[in-house]
This record gives sequence, C-alpha cells and structure tokens, in this order.
Amino acid sequence: MEYLIEFPKLLLIIEIMDSKDVLKMYMKSFSEHLKEIRKEKYNSMDAVAQNSVFDSSNYNKFENGKGNPTIETILKMASAFKIPPKELFDFDFDIEKYKIDE
Repeated sequence: MEYLIEFPKLLLIIEIMDSKDVLKMYMKSFSEHLKEIRKEKYNSMDAVAQNSVFDSSNYNKFENGKGNPTIETILKMASAFKIPPKELFDFDFDIEKYKIDE
C-alpha cells in the first residue's frame, strides 16, 4: 500500500509494507552481495565447502536468499571468506524507504 504525501515543492511516497516482505527484499539484496563476495574469493560453491565448514547445499540456501543466517553463521561465512563480518552487510538497502507495518 502506498500513500502519497504532498508538501509544498516536495512529493513524498511512503510505502507501507509487511515486515516479512521487507525481510524478503533485504535477504535478496544480502544474497546477491554474498554471491559477489563468493565469486571474488572462490570459483564455485563447492570451493566454499572445501575451504570452510559449510557444505555446498547449506551455503547455497544463503546465496539463494532462502536462509536467514544466525550470527554464528555470519561469523563462519566471514571466516571462510577471510573478511570482517561487517563486509557481509556492506551493500545498499534503503530501509528509510519503507515503513514497516507491525
């Protein structure tokens, strides 16, 4: 649902979304970023499995936006890629754009 709010010389569109929908969008952005990192570090998901504690099917769900990684999993991913954990979240996602309907 979108609301149109008009101020003098300013047009603001606020999209009110269910928090689950926003989470899906965020996970899609996260998974795309994760895939970019993996491609920089390893040729394939199998290479991730060979160089970390992840098997390729377990890791695959995160790269496809189907899994919601725990903090422990985030730390394991960062360790596998030899990067600081914060780099896993270094992608654009404009949370200000959405008003989450609770």
